[in-house]
Amino acid sequence: MIKEVTLRARYSETDAQGIVNNASYLSYFEVGRVEWLRAAGVSYREIERSGYGFVVVEAYVNYRRPAFFDDELTLRTGLSEVGRASMRFEYTLLRGGETVVTGYTRHGCIDLTTGRPVRVPKEIARLAALREDGPGAVPR
Repeated sequence: MIKEVTLRARYSETDAQGIVNNASYLSYFEVGRVEWLRAAGVSYREIERSGYGFVVVEAYVNYRRPAFFDDELTLRTGLSEVGRASMRFEYTLLRGGETVVTGYTRHGCIDLTTGRPVRVPKEIARLAALREDGPGAVPR
């Protein structure tokens, strides 16, 4: 499953030249990830209430073209992997069909009480069936 979200580059996310700051893309990725989970029927808030958390353990961003203040952007997010104690999301950010950024984030599952790594809960592990590996998949 690929979830698309429309974003608009805000002034506060840009530098003095009006170009979106490189760190802002990680915030965009977070929006895509939360919306992907919501579309899959999983509430991040409920995950946390169950005592689990997902922490970013790896992030990669490939900057292809700059985005600018007030650009309307489309973020495509897909789940590419669910492991025993982690999951990975892939992202493609587009402006009018042109790829601006691609990337991924890997998240480790932790017990919120102890902060120690734990197995991905069953309600998350079932999401592996929603991975997007076929045509139209988010590029890796």
